[in-house]
Amino acid sequence: MSPLLPLVRYQSALLLRSQRWLAPFLLYAAFLGIGVRAGDRVLDSLGYAAAGLLPVAAWLVHLCVTHEPEAARACTAAAAGPGRAHLAALLCATGSAALLGLAGTAYVVAVSDPVSGNRRIAVAPGSAMAAGLLAAAVCVLTGAAVGALGSRPVLHARGWSLALTASAALLALVLTPSPAKYAVTGLVTGARTGAVPLEVLPLAAALALAAAAAVGVCALSSRRR
Repeated sequence: MSPLLPLVRYQSALLLRSQRWLAPFLLYAAFLGIGVRAGDRVLDSLGYAAAGLLPVAAWLVHLCVTHEPEAARACTAAAAGPGRAHLAALLCATGSAALLGLAGTAYVVAVSDPVSGNRRIAVAPGSAMAAGLLAAAVCVLTGAAVGALGSRPVLHARGWSLALTASAALLALVLTPSPAKYAVTGLVTGARTGAVPLEVLPLAAALALAAAAAVGVCALSSRRR
């Protein structure tokens, strides 16, 4: 068993018992309930659902790296190392957001109409599901990177941390260099033509961004400890 797996389980148990996960989960459920209607074009709806995951993932990261009591955090860091303990919190948050994205994507595919913008070209549900999962993964990873850079050990003041994380999450959906923007835009563009995009390059970029952010904040956590 990997030494990291028990730490991830521990962080997951903390998150579940704290019930802090309810707020971002309910927010995303409301986001889908308001913006996704039965019979809407599937690719448009998948782009909408993926975009909503980015701020939710950032929020979950903020929760997971701050929900542990200070004394318990010190014990965990002493036993496993501060960098490894912080990485477990990041993985817990990212995994939680990924599960939410999987459920949301499946819901969108189930209730949406598998057609193009002019409703003349059929879109295969399996292909739409794959495209939606790729876009969801891109947005989850981008949101995790935003949350990691906007929380401790980079920022400790709760007010500034939340404000900057929320602002960065919104900017990550509209700025051109962001992998999340390319993934969401690809789905919206594909909805007009019926072409199903498989955003592999944005996924690779988001994975690299999330990995770099995780390495940076875990190293900073070790030094500040």
